[in-house]
Amino acid sequence: MQAIIPLAGKGTRVRPHTHSRPKPLLCVANRPVLSYVIEQLRAEGVDDFIFITGHLAPRIQAWMAEEFPGLAVTYVAQVRQRGTADAIALAEPHVTGPVLIVFVDTLFDADFSVLHRHADDSGIIWAREVEDYQRYGVILTDDAGYMERIIEKPREPISKLANIGLYYVRDHELMFEGVRHVLDQDPHLGEFFLTDAFQYMIDHGARLHTAEVSGWFDCGKPETLLETNRIMLERGHGGQPQVPDSVSLHGATAIASDASVEESALGPNVSVAAGTRVRGSRLRDAIIGAGSVIEDCDLVDSLVGDRVVLRGVRGTVHVGDDAIVEGVR
Repeated sequence: MQAIIPLAGKGTRVRPHTHSRPKPLLCVANRPVLSYVIEQLRAEGVDDFIFITGHLAPRIQAWMAEEFPGLAVTYVAQVRQRGTADAIALAEPHVTGPVLIVFVDTLFDADFSVLHRHADDSGIIWAREVEDYQRYGVILTDDAGYMERIIEKPREPISKLANIGLYYVRDHELMFEGVRHVLDQDPHLGEFFLTDAFQYMIDHGARLHTAEVSGWFDCGKPETLLETNRIMLERGHGGQPQVPDSVSLHGATAIASDASVEESALGPNVSVAAGTRVRGSRLRDAIIGAGSVIEDCDLVDSLVGDRVVLRGVRGTVHVGDDAIVEGVR
């Protein structure tokens, strides 16, 4: 099976971290978000990936070559950011059959057996009921659970069933026909939406079944990235850290095997990446990157990049790669 994964976005909501790394390579529980998605799709039989790249594309390719050297991946550049329909259009020459489309702003718990139960349908759209429906495209379905419409960021609560950016399309030819139709129109809200191509499919007789995911974990903002880090840690993805007696751990934590932690208190919900040194510090709800130095700090709700030096810092910080911050002593 093939999968299209759009990766071209600049990740403006998680700057400064995305100035130097693509958003899909931000980490939770010491693993890039993209690695969770790839492993999950491979387990479901995906063996051919199409990556739509843009911002910091060489970093994506270098990381893939190191972490997944044998994986079949086609890279397609999206030069201009014109929306999701435009991104998917670039994959058309490489798609040979039914295809999964996955946007990696989120991690998800999805039951893929629905593909077999609805093998005759034109496709599957996974969704999740949310309270803050105004942030998303929401799906209107009929009584049998088939999509009728998707409304982008509605002002009124016509539905709380949010489109999460995970799709299976069996009738790929009709989808690309719909994508071309969308690109021939004026952009909606300044961009071309893939969901408008799904509406085209429905208007031309397609049946798109809506399936709810049991878990949906946002990685697109600092606060939600920290929340997803907590969930992945509580699920055991960080392993069992080994620390000296001078270190106390509280709740779920992940400490890389070659990280050094001394005379500190960590947790709950803290991950410390490879090669980082933490000394004399208190860390809570924090993601600390690789090769960093954290000394005499008290941090909460913080994202710290790679090769960062923090000394005497208190409170909440969002510090990108290669920064140095020293507090008042």
